[in-house]
Amino acid sequence: MNKNMSKFKLRMSKIILMAILDLITMAIAFLTTFFLFSLFEMPISSAEGMGLTKTGIFSSALVMIVLYIIVATFGGLFKIIHRYAQAADFMKFFQIFSVFGIAYIAVMAILDAAFPQKFFRFKYTVILAILSIIMLLFSRLIYAWFMSTNGRKAEPRNGKRTLIVGCGDACVMLLNEIKHHPERGILPVVAVDKNEALIGRSIAGLRIEGTDDDIKYLCGKYDIELIIIAIPSANNVHRSKLLEKCEGVNAEVKMLPRVTDFAQDKSNVVDKIRDFTMEEVLGREPINIDHEEINNYFCGKTVLVTGGGGSIGSELCRQIAYAKPKKLIIVDIYENNAYDIQQELLYQYHKSLDLVTIIASVRDAERMKNIMATYKPEIVIHAAAHKHVPLMESSPQEAVKNNVFGTYNTAVAAIENGVEKFILISTDKAVNPTNIMGASKRMCEMVIQSLNGRGTKFSAVRFGNVLGSNGSVIPLFQKQIKAGGPVTVTHPDIIRFFMTIPEAVQLVLLAATKATGGEIFVLNMGMPVRIDDLAKRIIRLYGKKIGTDIEIKYTGLRPGEKLYEELMLSDENLEKTENDKIFIGHFVDFDSEKLHDKLRELDEIAENNSLSPEVMLCSIENKISEIVPTFHRTENQQVKTAQ
Repeated sequence: MNKNMSKFKLRMSKIILMAILDLITMAIAFLTTFFLFSLFEMPISSAEGMGLTKTGIFSSALVMIVLYIIVATFGGLFKIIHRYAQAADFMKFFQIFSVFGIAYIAVMAILDAAFPQKFFRFKYTVILAILSIIMLLFSRLIYAWFMSTNGRKAEPRNGKRTLIVGCGDACVMLLNEIKHHPERGILPVVAVDKNEALIGRSIAGLRIEGTDDDIKYLCGKYDIELIIIAIPSANNVHRSKLLEKCEGVNAEVKMLPRVTDFAQDKSNVVDKIRDFTMEEVLGREPINIDHEEINNYFCGKTVLVTGGGGSIGSELCRQIAYAKPKKLIIVDIYENNAYDIQQELLYQYHKSLDLVTIIASVRDAERMKNIMATYKPEIVIHAAAHKHVPLMESSPQEAVKNNVFGTYNTAVAAIENGVEKFILISTDKAVNPTNIMGASKRMCEMVIQSLNGRGTKFSAVRFGNVLGSNGSVIPLFQKQIKAGGPVTVTHPDIIRFFMTIPEAVQLVLLAATKATGGEIFVLNMGMPVRIDDLAKRIIRLYGKKIGTDIEIKYTGLRPGEKLYEELMLSDENLEKTENDKIFIGHFVDFDSEKLHDKLRELDEIAENNSLSPEVMLCSIENKISEIVPTFHRTENQQVKTAQ
């Protein structure tokens, strides 16, 4: 409260000071006009000849003050931050002062006509108005120049030597703010722009010495330590190309956000400087999807999301909430995540969203039946699962209990309570699985396939790694680099597909609208990325030298890890859809009765807590091999098992 009051007092003091300066400026304009008329038209002693009386002076001054207050207030004069005024702001000043001048002339003309005693000659009024406009604008220019000069004196001479990429409006704002924030330790040295016509010119006092192709040369010439890409209009493809040109110069790279994110908060431009994102590194543009089909489908429906607090589940909830469902039910065992997404949605939608948040485990069959019987969802999206490959190797029974039987419990509850559609979130690791987690997800697919056709339409959606998800390799690299390394890569040849969380979820929801039961929707993940190359690129973009500043440590493939992932089995008959990002595969036939018999045997093993970890893993592996014919261990895993 006291802090807000202090800010208010500071703001009011600045407004009052600027108003006083304007009144002084208008007084100078008044005296200057009087002097000019006295000099060129009549002796200074004959002021009465101009109609300049005490009444006239008082009336003119009063009119000017009243009109100034009215026009300045309604014109938003004091909402402009004068110290950062740019061309657009000076145009606004001109418009406000012009309105003030015209209003002054009009009012004085009316007074002049209304009273027998002339207040002023009309041309005196016009000249005074014009002089006031010019001098008020000039005072703004002097103020901006003074603040700029004062700011330059405060520039840190020991700050990071910085190269600015992009010489547009964002660059001007950034440079002006840097001058007034010496504590940031940023010292602009040189700028580049793709427009060759700008070379040799300067922007806000900073010399432009080249184009984007000259970044490496200029970084070497001026010992640059920091590069700031100040092009909010650039898309991710453009940003990726710029990042490529910034690699290997031993300078850290920072970004100004995209236009769509730039205006989301009211912070200073210098506060918006951030690290590059992986979408920018990979040059991935968000997939454009017609949301109307998704919104129309989910609008007015009751939707239940298991694992709704996770990285995928929470984004599912966000996008479903946007579609205006009748009711959204979030089910998650982890209360912190569930609470976070609940509060976010309540803050955003208030009472317009009928939101229910439930702490429950999909392992509890009766609990899942009770939840669905209570809320009668029409659509269930099942995102609850253990997903960390190495952890599931050491605790295979948990993958079985949570993934396989959690899916079975939720699916059975859906059938018993008349759910229209059930969408399973699966993974590329379910294809020819080499680890317990992947095999468990393949069994999840087999479970819903065996239950399809019993009233509820069951379908699965497969995709690979998502950027920024919990446990993703990319945030891990960034943490390791900031900690000084080493950066750990399992194998120099390992490759992965990547997709952003929002676009993966969009495709999941679009697949849900098209599901008729019995399909596996496979998402087009784009081009695969070599993880080793990605790690090296990120290191270079942080201005570090590989092997000198940051080491790369190859740790070997983790238990159950493959060099590359697949998105479909060879006999799943992948088909195209009208959307080139979604393909449809069909379940491979198997004996459903035999599956359920084997699952009962697997359940008995997983629930037997008397088994040692080694025996538990071996027993579960053997049973999985009977259920999932495509499950196989890699050679290095087999060697470790034999040892």
